[in-house]
Amino acid sequence: MTHSETPRGDVWVIGDVQGCAGALRALLAHPELSLPDTELWFAGDLVNRGPDSLGALRLIKSLGTRARSILGNHDLHLLAVVAGVRPPGKSDTFHDILEAPDAAELIDWLRHRPLLVRDRGHVMVHAGILPAWTLDQAQALAGEIETALRRPDWHPALRDLYGEEPLQWDDTLRGPDRMRVIVNALTRMRVCHAEDGRMDFRYKGEPYGSPGLVPWFELPGRRDPAEPVVFGHWSALGLHIRADAICLDTGCVWGRALTALRLRDHRIIQQDCAACR
Repeated sequence: MTHSETPRGDVWVIGDVQGCAGALRALLAHPELSLPDTELWFAGDLVNRGPDSLGALRLIKSLGTRARSILGNHDLHLLAVVAGVRPPGKSDTFHDILEAPDAAELIDWLRHRPLLVRDRGHVMVHAGILPAWTLDQAQALAGEIETALRRPDWHPALRDLYGEEPLQWDDTLRGPDRMRVIVNALTRMRVCHAEDGRMDFRYKGEPYGSPGLVPWFELPGRRDPAEPVVFGHWSALGLHIRADAICLDTGCVWGRALTALRLRDHRIIQQDCAACR
């Protein structure tokens, strides 16, 4: 380390919060997570389904530069509702954000979050990365969506993000088809067809629970497996740690736990979330 470099603290990655603000406050009060030089990474789905989406979003935003948050599918759904391109669902619980006096500020902050973070020898996305992509390519493709969401006229971009087709990547894809594959892989993918790698969005259960479907991270031909991918989105998979892929969605919103993992040694801290049911 040179004299001009500043020592960097630990990074703790936190799984899907989904509006469980109380559990998040309790987790962040842990001495190892409250050190001022500690970075806190959030693996997407900051809001929705839990009891206090407004409190969760305000809390994460208040962390300033200590926090690095990415967009999950529920966060994108909130943006789509605000943009008027999707109706609220019956199970949505982010109405408190829509009615808050600081709603515009919170939404503006949220739409400026990335879809992918690559640092400290790790990659963080909400759902997964297609094996056909190098990490450089995945980062660039995520940037295409980020640029669209950060424009002053960001509302129309949300219209192109919804739909399940195409189910596979092709370098020739352009326009809405291209945007859908990028967003679906990064924020919705869990399993793919073993025979040809097509994404499947119907199955949400435990791995290997449906013949012919395999977790995305077990598809052959992954381009950059040496950089582990940290993700959430898959509560049925739960805490899952392997050399090349780490899942941190431990079902806080379903009354299980909110999980934080320290990147350098995979130490785990969990907060019980029974009150979030």
